[in-house]
Amino acid sequence: MTIPFRGICFASAALALFSHCAAADQEPAAPKATASEPTASEVAIPAATAPEAVVQESDDSGLSFNAGADLRIRQEIMDHVPGNPYGGFRAFRFRESGYRNHIRFRPRVWAEVKGDAGSAGLWTLYGRLADEFRWNSRPANRTTAWPGEIVLDNLYLEGKDVFDGFLDLKVGRQNLRGLCGLDRIFVDGTPGDGSRTLYTDMASVRFHVNETSTLDVFGLYNFDSASDFRIGDDRHRLSSLSSRFPDGSGNQDDWGAGVVWGQKPVEWLEYQVFAVTKRLRETQLPQKSRRTDLLGARVQPRLSETVKADFDLMYQRCGEWSGFAGIDWKSSRDGWKPLCGAYYRYMSGKWDPMWGRDAIESEMYLYGTHNGVGWWSNQHYLKLWGGVEFAPRHKVVVSTGPVFAADRDGVGGGNGRFKGLFSRALYTFPIWTPARDKGERFEIYGHVIAELFNPGDYYDTDKPGYFFRWQIDFAF
Repeated sequence: MTIPFRGICFASAALALFSHCAAADQEPAAPKATASEPTASEVAIPAATAPEAVVQESDDSGLSFNAGADLRIRQEIMDHVPGNPYGGFRAFRFRESGYRNHIRFRPRVWAEVKGDAGSAGLWTLYGRLADEFRWNSRPANRTTAWPGEIVLDNLYLEGKDVFDGFLDLKVGRQNLRGLCGLDRIFVDGTPGDGSRTLYTDMASVRFHVNETSTLDVFGLYNFDSASDFRIGDDRHRLSSLSSRFPDGSGNQDDWGAGVVWGQKPVEWLEYQVFAVTKRLRETQLPQKSRRTDLLGARVQPRLSETVKADFDLMYQRCGEWSGFAGIDWKSSRDGWKPLCGAYYRYMSGKWDPMWGRDAIESEMYLYGTHNGVGWWSNQHYLKLWGGVEFAPRHKVVVSTGPVFAADRDGVGGGNGRFKGLFSRALYTFPIWTPARDKGERFEIYGHVIAELFNPGDYYDTDKPGYFFRWQIDFAF
């Protein structure tokens, strides 16, 4: 196990700053509940979040201590996934995956300290360790045993309503999903290890300019190296950043920065304009790097109490474009609540997904993108979806739609643009729901998901690809 000097210095500074702010002589405020991570889309799997703590202690200084744990168990079965799963970039030859069947276990433990420093803000120091080990029926050579690799998943200092509400800030290792609400850019800081972790090392500040306007400024850095905090066997170390873009191969690091202006001029309308830059570099071959600069705008009108829309347009300096248009409806009636929607997304032929490499569009097709896991690019995708919420936290959603290539690049082995028809069904449900008003904390919930992909003439195969997963989450 090695702990880099950078991490030690950062943790020490965070603890010192927190102690100074929490020691202010102010009346304590009731601690806020731990916020949930937002979902990536209307049919995305709810992210497993830190549950309410199993330990809660406070003293007269206004400090409170919370701690807890969660365990995720999932089995995934898939076959004939199109693309180039788990392989390097192949410019001229398509390869489909074979049969895969694995069970993954992800335990996490976390703790936090909260304090109220009055006009200096509400402060939280949060840390979390994570592990993921797996049993593979096929391929058996990817099986790992506990403890496979324990990693420092989160360690950050967060301040809310600092300087009488002028700004919020968050510094340290933190999940990238939800940054500024831009879920088509910021989803996963560590795409190489799947959903085991989503973190990046980042500092972000939100200035509350006035009652309707905010300004977000952030910078982030991440690296894929055995020198990071890890406990386990390096021979089975999961790669955190590996993207396998056309000339990529080994360990990598990336860094980026951005500014986002957000405004809500009227109650029914929100918009954002933003500029983001990212650089991805091979650490062993520094001359191999990729720089991406992006400009974009997003508009979210609420057309009624039950209908909302979402539009964005983004441009990358290398000449690539992306656009999104979506609308959804959810009934306001009591009892069973039907819901439906439609969206269209375009990404040009060499679009760089930046930090959007996650299961936003598909759990199965995530493994088939040609430049590495989750490298969404070169597509027109029109999706129709519908579902129903028939009980608290019980929801069924089905969707279907065609996928076309923006450029006829021949990577799939066929001679056309039609990638195929993608269909999906998802059911999320609770198993054990705690009575929060009685102090209960233990919780169990899960989901079942099935996907089917019927390939078109973009590929040189007509074998349907399929994916199935069940998942159970325990929160302590």
